[in-house]
Amino acid sequence: MHTRQLYIGLMSGTSADAIDAALIDLESSAQLIATHTLPLPPEIRQQIHALSLPNDNEIDRMGALDAELGRLFAQVSLELIAKSGIDASQITVIGSHGQTIRHRPPGSPQGTFTLQIGDPNIIAELTGITTVADFRRRDMAAGGQGAPLVPAFHRAIFHSPNNDRVVVNIGGMANITWLPTQGRVSGFDTGPGNVLMDNWIHSHSGNTYDKDGAWAASGIVNQELLANLLGENYFTLPAPKSTGRESFNRDWLDRNIIALSSAPSPADVQATLLELTAVTIADSINKLGDTTKEVFVCGGGAYNPVLMQRLQDLLRGDKVVSTSALGVDPQWIEAMAWAWLAQQTINHKPGNVREVTGANREVILGGVYYA
Repeated sequence: MHTRQLYIGLMSGTSADAIDAALIDLESSAQLIATHTLPLPPEIRQQIHALSLPNDNEIDRMGALDAELGRLFAQVSLELIAKSGIDASQITVIGSHGQTIRHRPPGSPQGTFTLQIGDPNIIAELTGITTVADFRRRDMAAGGQGAPLVPAFHRAIFHSPNNDRVVVNIGGMANITWLPTQGRVSGFDTGPGNVLMDNWIHSHSGNTYDKDGAWAASGIVNQELLANLLGENYFTLPAPKSTGRESFNRDWLDRNIIALSSAPSPADVQATLLELTAVTIADSINKLGDTTKEVFVCGGGAYNPVLMQRLQDLLRGDKVVSTSALGVDPQWIEAMAWAWLAQQTINHKPGNVREVTGANREVILGGVYYA
């Protein structure tokens, strides 16, 4: 008899546009049962983005937002359960990534720490379901970057004994997971994914993202701006490495635009930002070796045909497709990953990959908040 092991994963990424919730059955593999998205109100998004950089009265602002996001994470969980028609008592655990508001990887002058909010006490209390959260800090305690953590899930569901694979997650930031047929899994943040493109188009048109990459496609890459952006030190750092909005933000972009010999058109900036994302991802993949690789893209970037085509152009003989080719919707992989990582935690199994984060050892991630 099939005994289902139902877990919920919750994810709100760097873009802070919505909370994604995925209900999955982990009895044998990761089977996606139901999904739900709760868009974040603009004022909440603005508060999240404001807290990603130093400002006034941070502790009070963070405390209030921590509680409010906890309620929203609980709300999306309850809405997902209602949508699925499954009784809440059947859900084993909720795994909540939380909302990153500050990420300072090892070597940061401000010190080494990472902070995700969205109070798991509130999630557990309002849903009546045991919740696992705060996954990243244990990896940092073990000497790691605290990110990316999703490669362990990629390895569990996407590894092939026959083909070298790369999984590319393009959310606000972009990261890659290298899954060779034999040998060590590796991965790291390549740099900005959609974060700069989303911010730029929002400030010029009010749209939250560039649908189908149409605005970027209408512009021409400004080579001087691209060279300035690619001059950022992060791109030359060796792995393991991780980054976030602290480094790649509007102030950083504006400084590079001001330094230009002449001002580019807004559409040309958008085209250049798309090229920056494509080039930094492709360069990272090309450095993995000359073997032919299958490249599977997930996250919001998988829905941008202009970006997908540029990746295909830059990756020579490697085939570039979305993870839907493997039967997994690219929008839900990160949310699914936090459900899987929560199961690892509950079963006292490690959730990090040492070669990815640079941790001293593989450790059990997260704190458990019992219902």
